[in-house]
Amino acid sequence: MLHRAAQSSGDTFVLTHGAGGNADGRLLVDLADAFTASGTTVLRCDLPFRQARPTGPPSRSSGPIDRAGLAHAVDALKALGGARVLVGGQSYGGRQASMLVAEQPDLAAGLLLLSYPLHAPATPTKLRIEHLPKIHVPTVFVHGSSDPFGTTEEIESARRLISAPTTLIVAAGGHDLGYRKRNADLITQIVGACAAAWR
Repeated sequence: MLHRAAQSSGDTFVLTHGAGGNADGRLLVDLADAFTASGTTVLRCDLPFRQARPTGPPSRSSGPIDRAGLAHAVDALKALGGARVLVGGQSYGGRQASMLVAEQPDLAAGLLLLSYPLHAPATPTKLRIEHLPKIHVPTVFVHGSSDPFGTTEEIESARRLISAPTTLIVAAGGHDLGYRKRNADLITQIVGACAAAWR
């Protein structure tokens, strides 16, 4: 789903979804519209696991395939001739985006992590942080104040592992960022934080 900016800044952005959703999630659609209004062309894309079946979570072996799908989406945007490509996603999609950026340092110029799943709710000691020191692009985290996949304090510690500048927006809510209906203030805050971080 490609959102073309009427007056492009030259930036392009690949945005993807979490384990339980798809690229048509309300938050992703609203973000894509807002980024497009600010001059960024956005590609909302379903990860390969979701393309393979309409419901259900990814399998344990899906990660490499999903990252390859994200890389393909980035290549597709680069083919449009944009000046920069940015990448991000919600929960599982954000984790895969962050791992891809760690694996391919020249892939993208910036990263957006919505509800980064720092650990499973039942295993808070098993942190998903091994790749974070390999991220060298400005990164914006948006995290729910009561997210069971990581406390605000845990996210603060994790983002210090990234050598590039990072920003944290704390939203009132859980893993869904409290986004059950359109929240224009949160959308504006995210787009503004990304513009400042990625300038």
